Amino acid sequence: MTFANWVELAKLRIGVMIALTAVVAYVAVAETVRLDEIIPLVVVMLLGSASSAVFNHYHDRDIDRRMARTSGRPLARDLLGSPGKVLWLAALLLAIGVGLSLWLFNGAVALHLFLGAFFYGVVYTVWLKRRTWLNIVLGGLAGSFAVLAGAAVAGEWQGTLPLMLALVLFFWTPSHFWSLAIHLKEEYGRVGVPMLPVVVGRARAAKFVLLNSVLLVVASLMPWVLGDLGGIYLGGAILSGSLILLGNWRMVRLPTPEMGWANFMGSMRYLGMLFLAICLDVSL
Repeated sequence: MTFANWVELAKLRIGVMIALTAVVAYVAVAETVRLDEIIPLVVVMLLGSASSAVFNHYHDRDIDRRMARTSGRPLARDLLGSPGKVLWLAALLLAIGVGLSLWLFNGAVALHLFLGAFFYGVVYTVWLKRRTWLNIVLGGLAGSFAVLAGAAVAGEWQGTLPLMLALVLFFWTPSHFWSLAIHLKEEYGRVGVPMLPVVVGRARAAKFVLLNSVLLVVASLMPWVLGDLGGIYLGGAILSGSLILLGNWRMVRLPTPEMGWANFMGSMRYLGMLFLAICLDVSL
């Protein structure tokens, strides 16, 4: 048992992405961007994400042992003793995150942080993941709540811009994870998790990804259509949207595990480009 094993439970790469999503939403709506708000925002979002990640490790430790991608996780290898004790860690991380949000910010930030952790930890992991191919569609709302949490720091979470950005994250998540599931179809099938490619096959799943990405790109144009963001953002949305649709079309033509992985990585580049376009548009 090492400290690194405990840190691994937090899935920090996901946590950093969630925190970045919240920060970009804050930057997009804040009248004045303040470092003394960004730093605590990153902290509370990391805590909320870590709490749901720890719970996910606990709940999925049985199937993690049987998947090559996850078989090395600490609970899958029984490296932390009694697995039940990590539930206390998950609860503590969430309580600290929500408490700090209330103390440093406001109830809206705390609520959206809690909802993000709840949707990933309970709605996705417990309720939907092993029951329906729609699992990641609703479970992916965790990213949307990160947007609203970041905007709530500036008191603007009910405006059209944060709501449209939340919609973008809602559509981004299925394209991202269905691409990964195309890559890992056999592994998910072996453990009985009905990810979309397991249910309908790689070829049909690739078409679903393309259709979903069309909706994603349309949603990404709405901040410009509604006048919340300008030409720099529009250029970034068109460029990044064209690239992700091109990648998805290639996957439809050749629905292989390798193309699934390429589109999984491409979806992360898409989001990075879109985030950069948002920050440039509001700062220039």
